[in-house]
Amino acid sequence: MYNNKRFFVYLPIAFALMLIAGFFLGATLVRNLPDNKSLLQGFKSQKYDPINDIISYIKQDYVDSVDVDALKRSAIEGIMTDLDPHSQYISAEEFNEVNDPLLGNFDGIGVQFRIEKDTVYIINTIPGGPSEKAGILAGDHIIKVEDKLIAGVKITNNEVMKLLKGERGTKVNISIARRGVKGLLVFEITRDVIPTYSVDIAFVPEPGIGYIKLSKFSATTSEEFNQALITLKSKGMKNLVLDLRGNSGGYLQAAINVADEFLPDGKLIVYTQGLNRPRQIANASKTGLFEKGNL
Repeated sequence: MYNNKRFFVYLPIAFALMLIAGFFLGATLVRNLPDNKSLLQGFKSQKYDPINDIISYIKQDYVDSVDVDALKRSAIEGIMTDLDPHSQYISAEEFNEVNDPLLGNFDGIGVQFRIEKDTVYIINTIPGGPSEKAGILAGDHIIKVEDKLIAGVKITNNEVMKLLKGERGTKVNISIARRGVKGLLVFEITRDVIPTYSVDIAFVPEPGIGYIKLSKFSATTSEEFNQALITLKSKGMKNLVLDLRGNSGGYLQAAINVADEFLPDGKLIVYTQGLNRPRQIANASKTGLFEKGNL
């Protein structure tokens, strides 16, 4: 009993000594650490860049080697999915491929396509082109090009372009999924020179009424459209049906030039403005070819 009492007396003293020792040890360590305030300021002064920081950590600590450019591309594409459906990232390598159909002509199968998530679908076939002649339709989904599966996998515009384009006279097999048709449809298509006309159709269906179907706004659109207007006016056109269904877009300036033919000089056509970019105004700059008449 005597020993137990002595133990209970010494136990609080031991705890007190441990606390005192811990206090002095902590104070010594704090004095030897960098100033807390300067340390915090050091953190605050570093620019926070989560994407590059994460990529740096992956390069340094990930178990396998990685394609850094592919990681950055995936990050950018992920960002773009949170924007509107018409916002799309085009790399420097892809730019020429995307731009070719708007410049005049190129060798290929003659389709306009769009990638949504993991699906490549046909927007339009170019009139008179190899795909239209083979029977490809707008709305078709491209599943395979030759033996390469391009549906259900991550693929870029540039990669699809490289598969579809090629020298005139060469052949390519394309497997298509079509709504309402069971199984895949396989088309053998012979590549050819693809003229990229903007005006698909221009005629007078009824006396006094003209009809123009405009498929895109390219480098040649203004010249083609003006010539179509002049031709239809010479045939007695008083009113015009301008069909923009299926128009795949293109150059803003080409669209402005078309609108300029319907509006008097000085009339506002369009303006562009960004969150941190001043407003830029485009006004009609001449007497248009079709200022009078119903559109």
